[in-house]
Amino acid sequence: MLDQIRAFLGGLRGDNSAPPDSSNPDVAAVALFFHVIGADGVVDEAESEKLKSLIVEEYGLSGAEMRRLVEAGEQADREAVDLYAFTSILNRSLQPEAKVHFIELLWNLAYADGHRHELEDHVVWRISDLMGVSNRERVLARQRALAAAGLDAGDDGD
Repeated sequence: MLDQIRAFLGGLRGDNSAPPDSSNPDVAAVALFFHVIGADGVVDEAESEKLKSLIVEEYGLSGAEMRRLVEAGEQADREAVDLYAFTSILNRSLQPEAKVHFIELLWNLAYADGHRHELEDHVVWRISDLMGVSNRERVLARQRALAAAGLDAGDDGD
């Protein structure tokens, strides 16, 4: 499952210094990461650091590769008119198990600042829906992210 996600992000490992375009699954994923952390109108240091550490840990990118991907994803998110453009790219690239894992990564970002905002919740719900991830799997992914963040259910906003 992680190999599949790493594989679609692996396209950045060339010597090409041009930023990847928004039709690239790598960029689509990071654009959605940015969309989640920016949903509440504030991207704080904890969320920015979590996004970078997630890319390093999950996808094995660092340095210039990571910066190019982050810049391209942030730009794609700023220029986007909807979430469908990104989710449709990921739907073609990911198997069902990898989609659930991707939703869990979104929850990890939503909890990076120590709590979940209702707008972040709505964005993750919408992305899950567009990617065909069931409500049950979305909630289970949220619970795993909550536990990984070391928060209890009282911090969850439910």
